Amino acid sequence: MMENFSNLKDALLELDVALPENFFYNIQKYKEHLFKWNKIHNLTGARDEKTMDAFIYDSIYPVTFLPKVKNLLDIGTGAGFPGLILAMGLPDTKVTLVEPLAKRASFLHFIKADLGLENVTVVQKRVEEMPSEIFELVTSRAVIDTKMLLELSKNFRDTHSKLLFYKGERVYDEVPSGLNYKIIKTKKRHYLLMGEDI
Repeated sequence: MMENFSNLKDALLELDVALPENFFYNIQKYKEHLFKWNKIHNLTGARDEKTMDAFIYDSIYPVTFLPKVKNLLDIGTGAGFPGLILAMGLPDTKVTLVEPLAKRASFLHFIKADLGLENVTVVQKRVEEMPSEIFELVTSRAVIDTKMLLELSKNFRDTHSKLLFYKGERVYDEVPSGLNYKIIKTKKRHYLLMGEDI
């Protein structure tokens, strides 16, 4: 758990996962930019390094249990959690970040260009306005409930797609019937993973 370590790098190195060589460099640059932009544009509630590190750890943790996927769609990426962080950790996965707010989408575009993240596509739209396309994985850390997320993601998944929603303790009240699922817990997060063969 992140709480047991003095810094983010040590906490991530403790995870049983191979992160790209440039991951920690990219994360450091991302944090520097986010601090600067956040002062002006109020992109995220993470205002200090400790909170930001916790958000990053929270975002990347699922690489410890996710299957390999060719592409993923992140609904409501905001300032980058979790989709942009996952994109840094999964360079072979094409990651589409959907964020309707202009200032947040601009920041995502800037980070993509600054870090040369060729696997990232930023879409400044509400997900309901996007043309249908099938993704192997759909993620979201949005505060809306699971039923609504399932509705929003229906045009972007098929029977083989997986869904990963970052939830809190109320996840047990939101688990949908008729879908295979498992809940992976860390100290502060419940990851709801749904789909075939999980």
